[in-house]
Amino acid sequence: MLNMDFSEPVLLNARQLEWVSSPMPGVDRKPLAREDAERGHATSIVRYAPDSVFRPHPHPLGEEILVLSGEFCDETGCFPAGTYFRNPPGSSHAPFSPKGCILFVKLHQFQPLDTLQVVSKAQAFHELPPRKYIPLHEYEAEKVGFLRLDVGDGKAFKSLLPVDDGAIELLVVSGSIRYGEHSYPSLSWLRFPVLDWHAFSILEQSILWVKQGHF
Repeated sequence: MLNMDFSEPVLLNARQLEWVSSPMPGVDRKPLAREDAERGHATSIVRYAPDSVFRPHPHPLGEEILVLSGEFCDETGCFPAGTYFRNPPGSSHAPFSPKGCILFVKLHQFQPLDTLQVVSKAQAFHELPPRKYIPLHEYEAEKVGFLRLDVGDGKAFKSLLPVDDGAIELLVVSGSIRYGEHSYPSLSWLRFPVLDWHAFSILEQSILWVKQGHF
């Protein structure tokens, strides 16, 4: 298991992690949290090389995807950076990428009755309005969205979120943030049972993917 103790904070700069081969040639991963080698709860950065494919596969407990760069495709079409997917429990697809892409992927983490299929073709990351939370999905207490913050907006972060306390998960899509004594650039993933807001600051204009209420 990897980073499966949800009572402990996890702060990772994925740029410092090595790519790990998947069962399919041309598809590599940087595991961030994982219950087992090829099944169960998993959170990863995934890279598709140009012209790579992944065999058709089901999602017994759902799949959540954010396209970070390039173009991700399946039998329903091709989707650019900024697209957010929720493939609910029981769904399946056959992904591929003619141009190559990098994804943020979460597997087997849906609530059983959260069956909504979501394909959100979000505006380009750089077009997100400043200091504004853009919701992507909500189900009961679970809330997912984008947030763009400028330098000095660290204190405003908490007030912009739909949930103002409790566990939180962040992906730095672009820019750079600081937490405590360390800085975290794009492709950093942070998960907190409780975030110390006084330790959080924005080092440069940043786009954050934020998830709350799901632990």
